[in-house]
Formats: sequence, structure tokens, C-alpha cells
Amino acid sequence: MCCSPRLLPGLALVAGLATAATLIGRIAPAVGAPVVALGAGALVGLARRRSVDEGGVFGPGLALTRQHVLGFAIVLLGLGLPFGAVLSVGRQTAVVMVGTAIAGAVAAVVVGRLLALDRESATLVAVGTTICGASAIAAATAVIKPDRERVAYALGTIFVFNVLAVLLFPPLGRMLGMSQEAFGLWAGTAINDTSSVLAAGAIFGPAAAQFAVIVKLVRSLLIVPMCVGLHLGQRERNEAGQSGTESNGNRAAWRVIPLFVVLFVAASVIAGFGLVPDSWSGPLGKVSAWLIAAVLAAIGTSLSWQRVRSAGVRPLVFGGALGLVLAVTCLGLQQLTGWL
Repeated sequence: MCCSPRLLPGLALVAGLATAATLIGRIAPAVGAPVVALGAGALVGLARRRSVDEGGVFGPGLALTRQHVLGFAIVLLGLGLPFGAVLSVGRQTAVVMVGTAIAGAVAAVVVGRLLALDRESATLVAVGTTICGASAIAAATAVIKPDRERVAYALGTIFVFNVLAVLLFPPLGRMLGMSQEAFGLWAGTAINDTSSVLAAGAIFGPAAAQFAVIVKLVRSLLIVPMCVGLHLGQRERNEAGQSGTESNGNRAAWRVIPLFVVLFVAASVIAGFGLVPDSWSGPLGKVSAWLIAAVLAAIGTSLSWQRVRSAGVRPLVFGGALGLVLAVTCLGLQQLTGWL
């Protein structure tokens, strides 16, 4: 199957879109490759709808990309997150980061219910906002298998508030008299995607940018408990819908955790033991980012604007409310813990 000539057109298409998106993302880091890839895929889907459908010339390769590439990209992320390298930053910032994440999770439940948002959209926007943007949405997508249009809407929502954060955080940080490290902690904890964290930090100062990225990488480790929690919740709902059959009740414990999560943790441990050469860190991160862009391009080709419009503005309001909660909570916790 993986060598079938039928896959080649679709794989070539997403490879080209991901490469172009990566190049554009470097020029415009506030936008980022994930959003560019998604938009490019959507444009191709609108122009060549029959070609990108399942029975079209690009369909098999696009389907393979959407279904099987995400896990590999997430495992590569783990190789760039060595436990030892982030322990010191994690200890210093744990109260602020964990407290902010908990506040975001509580707000997601409360606001999601107030807005009567569907479960999939609420989950995707919530994990993207509270953990790490497109990477968290990609990981959640691999677990809960949501409608592709909801994935696209969630990424679009994250993009809007990433741009706003890059524009607003630096002047607000200066107005509050924040130090370089204090701003780095705020940006790394309250802004979604790494590209936007880096952009905001670079505007504030080089030391802020460096610290913000480290904080962001530590925050990304929350992908692991997030995926386990989502998988457990999905399993319970599936079992409840199947009348509690014996086969479901006797599943092996190891099957509760998605394989890519286990491999993600293993990769991070390997990196922590220094088994990954320092010279590999940058290339591995770039390959992972490129693969995520390829997946998002494939998702974009299947985008249906009619269904996106039918979702209304509620996911956008939801994302804005969560972003505000994160920013304010992080500032409050920084004040309490002496960072401000």
C-alpha cells in the first residue's frame, strides 16, 4: 500500500504545499507554516475539488497523510524535548505554567457549556489554546478523530489569536515594566504556537525570546497527559455507547495509551540521556514541523466552507475567552510567585 503508485500524486502535492508553507512561515513567523499550509490546502481543494476527493487522483495520498503522518511528527517532537534540559526551567516555572493550564481547562469547561459548543470543537480549541497551538491540535486529532472541518476551524481560531498576541504582548509587557525573563515566561505560557512565542519574544528582546522558547518547550510536554486523558475519555464514551460489552471491559491496560504518546515519551527520555546529538536537534525539529505542515495541507484540501460557516462565531468567541483567561491568570501567578 505504502509503495502504491496511486499514492504518489497526493504525497507529491502535500510535500510541495508543506515546503512552500515552511518557506513562507520563515518570512512571516507571526503567521506560521501550519496556517499557511492549511490555507494553501484549502485553496487547492476549492480549485480541484474532484481531484482531492477520496476517488480523485490526489485522494489516496492525501488520505494516507491525514491518517498516518501525525504520529510520526509528534514522536520527532519528543526528540527535541530532553527531560534533563528542561528540568531546571520546569522547576522555576511549574507553579505558573501548571496553574495557568488548570485555569484554562476550567475555563474551557465553563465557557464551552455557556456557548453550547460541540465537544470536538471545544476540545480542539481548548488544547490548542492552553497547551501548544497547532501541535496540540494535531495530537488531539490523532486521538479523537474529529471532523476535518472542525480541525480547520480550530486552527483558524488559534491563528487569529496568535497574531493578536504577537501585536499586543510586547507593548503590554513594556507598559507593565516586565523583565526579559518575566516576559519570556508570560509569552511562553500564554501564547499558543512556538512561532508566535518566538516572534513576540524577539520583539521584546533577545533574552526574552530565548527564555520564552524554553518555557514553551516545557509547556509542550503537557501533550502527554492531554493525549492520555482524551484517550480515556474517548474510550469511556465508546464503551458507554456499546452497552458495556465484555470485550470492551477487558481491554489490556496498555491499549489505553495511544502508541504515539508512548513513543513520544520514549523519544524525550532518549534525548534526555544525550543519545541524540546536539547537531540533530534543529533538523529533527524542522522535519517534525514540516510533517505537521504536510498533514495540515492535506486537511485543508478537504475543507468545506459551507460547514465551516455553519459553525458560526462561537468557536472564535470561545478561543478569545480562553486566551484572555490564560494571559490574565499567568500575570496573576507571576505576581504571586515573585516574577513581577
